[in-house]
Amino acid sequence: MRQALLAGFVCISLSAAAQNTDSLHANNLDTVTVKAFSLQTQWKQAPAAVAIINEQQLQRNDRVSLVPVFNTITGVRMEERSPGSYRLSLRGSLLRSPFGVRNVKIYWDDIPLTDGGGNTYLQLIDINQLQSVEIVKGPASSMYGANTGGAVLLHSGSANAPKGSSWQAGVGGGSYGLFNEQIGYTQQSDKLQLQVKQTHMQSDGYRQQTGLRRDAGQVNGRWQLSKGESLSFMGFYTDLYYGTPGGITQQQMDLNPKLARQPGNGLPGAQTQQAAVYNKTAFGGITLHSALSQHWSNISTITVNHTGFNNAAIANYEQRDEWNYGGRTSFQYGWQTRGVQWQALAGAEWQLNHSHVDDYGNRAGVKDTVQFKDVLNAIQSYQFAQVQAVIGSKWHVQAGVSRNDQRYNFRRPTDPAQQQEQKKTAGPLWAPRFSVLYEVSNGVAVYGITAKGFSPPTVAEIRPSDGNYYGNLQPEYGWNEELGVKGFLFGNRLQYDIAYYHFALTHAIVTRKNDAGAEYFVNAGGTSQNGVEAALRGVIIRGSKHFITELALFNSYSFQPYSFSDYKSGGADFSGNRVTGVPRNINVSGIDIATKPGFYLHGSFNYTGSIPLTDANDAWAKPYHLLQAKLGWHTVMHKTNVDIYAGADNLLNETYSLGNDLNAAGKRYYNPAPKRNVYAGIVVGF
Repeated sequence: MRQALLAGFVCISLSAAAQNTDSLHANNLDTVTVKAFSLQTQWKQAPAAVAIINEQQLQRNDRVSLVPVFNTITGVRMEERSPGSYRLSLRGSLLRSPFGVRNVKIYWDDIPLTDGGGNTYLQLIDINQLQSVEIVKGPASSMYGANTGGAVLLHSGSANAPKGSSWQAGVGGGSYGLFNEQIGYTQQSDKLQLQVKQTHMQSDGYRQQTGLRRDAGQVNGRWQLSKGESLSFMGFYTDLYYGTPGGITQQQMDLNPKLARQPGNGLPGAQTQQAAVYNKTAFGGITLHSALSQHWSNISTITVNHTGFNNAAIANYEQRDEWNYGGRTSFQYGWQTRGVQWQALAGAEWQLNHSHVDDYGNRAGVKDTVQFKDVLNAIQSYQFAQVQAVIGSKWHVQAGVSRNDQRYNFRRPTDPAQQQEQKKTAGPLWAPRFSVLYEVSNGVAVYGITAKGFSPPTVAEIRPSDGNYYGNLQPEYGWNEELGVKGFLFGNRLQYDIAYYHFALTHAIVTRKNDAGAEYFVNAGGTSQNGVEAALRGVIIRGSKHFITELALFNSYSFQPYSFSDYKSGGADFSGNRVTGVPRNINVSGIDIATKPGFYLHGSFNYTGSIPLTDANDAWAKPYHLLQAKLGWHTVMHKTNVDIYAGADNLLNETYSLGNDLNAAGKRYYNPAPKRNVYAGIVVGF
């Protein structure tokens, strides 16, 4: 452990990543605009804990998975139980997420990707569809509604793309039957920005029953209607299949980590049941940007999407038909008085999730006899207001608040005792936030934040895969206090971001698993989540005329000694225990090198500490070390950009689980990740 941390902190510097000789320099955040909380300001001046992932960082690894990209960010942990099954945590536990993304609000091009039921199908997105990502760490409910972990803002397209048309195509492959291809077209003019992308990815998987196939198409753009008005649009369709192997025990993992869940307790195994998820989603949204006057502006969005979701599980076959509708509007007013720049905004967001959830018996991957059929409606709405001020050239202050309401309706037509609609409401829930930043000098800024976050139970938690209705689940909520310092030193060669936070969560929602492997959820009292984050990034060589033209290093460290503060269940007292699913220490270090002939190297080393797998802390996942490397060559031939690359993951050939099943019955906690594996590909742009 000491050696891992020492090696990490020696690498005090900046990431970078990419396929051209100036990419390392381009990664500096001194020129990046933060859009979260409607700031529209430089990263150093933003009174928020926000991380930026640019296009070069997104392409830094295999161009297939978001997992290694997100996991370079302090306070962020992305897990993958099997290819296509993502979980995401921002400064918090994964107690609520047996699969999917919860208690984090996600937007894509200003359009809510998180549905009205509180769930986000992040696995629908191909990494090649994204241009950049903003990650807001800590409660962001004052602006983005229900969340305790934070918010993620996905961006596609670039307003800075050159005029004219261009194409990009790529193909790649690797171990365990990995194959991916993508093609994209971009058109840029004074009036219209248009992007069309198609992607395909498939894999046989490392373990039994972990095959994956994803086909996606996307169109997005911006149409300039007039000098002060533009219309943005975004739509995608994704057809996704992935196997769900289920957890195995420590003994089974030691014997053969490729195993899927085995038969036991009168239940068949994952292979026999052809356990898998099928997801077909069509998503669309439009956003109108209006400059109403010199001081007034408005941004309004409407969205609709449909998901057909089938889950062939061990004990049943669940079929979901989900419709989601939503709208958001925000009015802004800006003015200046006596050296103070003011901005006030107010708006509202409304979302409806309408779901038909049918459960059948599962006969080797084919739905059988009806068990029950349910109808659920979930409505989330909130109103928000915010004022921010830039006082002189030093002080940046924000204050905001939101008022939130949730409503759920549940009915089971197949059960005479539950045909009467059951209703559940939560609210009004108020979520204030206050933040202030002071620029001590050109290279140093200190900031403080206090904010309340909340997250009501999602539709998938009120009516989880065990088929029962849990109308007594309560929203979790908590206050976050934070102090941080960030900035640039040595001519912007060194970027640093260090923060301490304390988050006290009440009524924490945690997951349980029954003998069949089906999830259900309970409120678990409180948690105390103190943490320290330190990100150090720097460019050692920049723009050199020698063989090595760029050299950059980075290190990110997260210290998360989270514990249950008040948690009693079934006669047991778990107060004081470590919070389930959270490693105390995570350290990621990396190096990026670019050369004059166009060769480049990206390498990273991830140390993740031991992870408690049960609330009783009587089972633990061992620490693991991941070494990753990518070598490539970028050149321009006859106005055509060519990037050829090859890489390897888990070079140390570790046996580890990248996504654990918490509190699992039968001690089936582990979902082993692939052993040493390789990949290669080529991308051409013209």
